[in-house]
Amino acid sequence: MKKHLLATAALAAVLASAVSAQTLPKTHLKVVGGLSNLTAYNDYEKPFWTNVVPNLSNGQVTAEIKGFNEMGLKGPEILRLMSQGVIEFGTATLSYFASDNPINEAIDLAGLTADAKSARAVVDAFEPIYAKFYGPGSGIKVLGISPYPAQVLFCNAEIKGLGDVKGKKVRTSSRTQAEFIEALGGSSVTMAFGEVVPAMQNKVVDCAITGSLSGYSAKWYEVATHLYALPINWNSQIHGVNQKAWNKIDPKVQDFLQTNIKAMVSNMWDAAAAQTQQGYDCNTGAAACTLPVKGKMVLVTPSDADRALLKKIMQEQVLPKWAARCSAACVKDFNATIAKVVGMTARK
Repeated sequence: MKKHLLATAALAAVLASAVSAQTLPKTHLKVVGGLSNLTAYNDYEKPFWTNVVPNLSNGQVTAEIKGFNEMGLKGPEILRLMSQGVIEFGTATLSYFASDNPINEAIDLAGLTADAKSARAVVDAFEPIYAKFYGPGSGIKVLGISPYPAQVLFCNAEIKGLGDVKGKKVRTSSRTQAEFIEALGGSSVTMAFGEVVPAMQNKVVDCAITGSLSGYSAKWYEVATHLYALPINWNSQIHGVNQKAWNKIDPKVQDFLQTNIKAMVSNMWDAAAAQTQQGYDCNTGAAACTLPVKGKMVLVTPSDADRALLKKIMQEQVLPKWAARCSAACVKDFNATIAKVVGMTARK
């Protein structure tokens, strides 16, 4: 009897879901996703918009998506184009917009969190601040914030610890990474992700920072020899939509999208630690790698001293410099949210 009741309840839930999907009005969406050659896009974003959304809506809601690089975009213009309505739904790496407003760095400062669980707690704490910041004034609605795998050092020179960064030219992708490298005595070099392989080949840079699995996807293992397994930060992405475009969408579809985008982002967070390890395994050719190609890089395990040094640089250099350039309200918001998670207070 109990099994029968459970089966009936399950069937009722499926039917309710089907009825709900059938009542959604026909809607077609245009999405600009992240970098199309990375796992965040290929394993999560693209399947979500092209398969999950149509399937869950019984074909009522459909979408087309392209990575921003496939559209000839560089990345830093995405939020502006989204706020103008040129892009409807979009994914943007927050560090690209550090120069627009330092609040965009708040959740992902170099050395702030050394594991995926802490990084997620920081994002959860600060996301309401971003929702307010990217509110009516900016014309963007925040739908979620997801991570890449841990941002780590790939080097085409021997590296045994953070001290070996001194004197090296390192490709960084954000201001906070640059300040971290410079605090170690290295030289920060800014360049696009796609330019790193030839730059390493030609010794324009000695090292470069990116996600452990992102570097694997881009075949950095072909030009780098050492992978230093110390998470520096997570290169968070914001998933958003132009507010006017959002307002034109039926409320039922809005609810459907918000619920399922939240699930997609949650899945990306759940995978962050595993993907970080997969990046370590596959770049170095470990037996645990499940991908078809295995690199031959040397995996360097961080020492407790280096973990302590990362935190020290964060507290004494990265965080104070960030607080100096962010507004008093921004620092206050950091201390009311993120500081409680990481135990580090920012001061103007």
